[in-house]
Amino acid sequence: MSLIARYLEENGIPTVVMGAARDIVEHCGVARFVFVDFPLGSPCGEPWNVPQQREIFQHALDLLADAKAPRTTVAPSYRWSKGDDWKRLVFTPEQPWQDPETQAKWLARKDEYRRLKSEGKI
Repeated sequence: MSLIARYLEENGIPTVVMGAARDIVEHCGVARFVFVDFPLGSPCGEPWNVPQQREIFQHALDLLADAKAPRTTVAPSYRWSKGDDWKRLVFTPEQPWQDPETQAKWLARKDEYRRLKSEGKI
């Protein structure tokens, strides 16, 4: 999504990215970013919390209208109502949701990418 936003911006269409992976989105260099510290898949607010979703969307509209500089990030101070346990599960080396076969396939793809990159093919 971030690369699409950059392409649109380069062609004169203003964008705002709403997301949860701050490090990735900021690394891509989007023009305007609303960072919500929620689990992936919930950048617009918690499921069924329509008032919260509207407020977050309003932050995006306000940023579109008011950003004064490129690569502007705003971070509304919302907290995930079920706590921060989701961070412990995501940011752990064990990755408890992955079975050994899934993890082995992921590591093999990662190694293949590194090999191709070192050979200048990526």
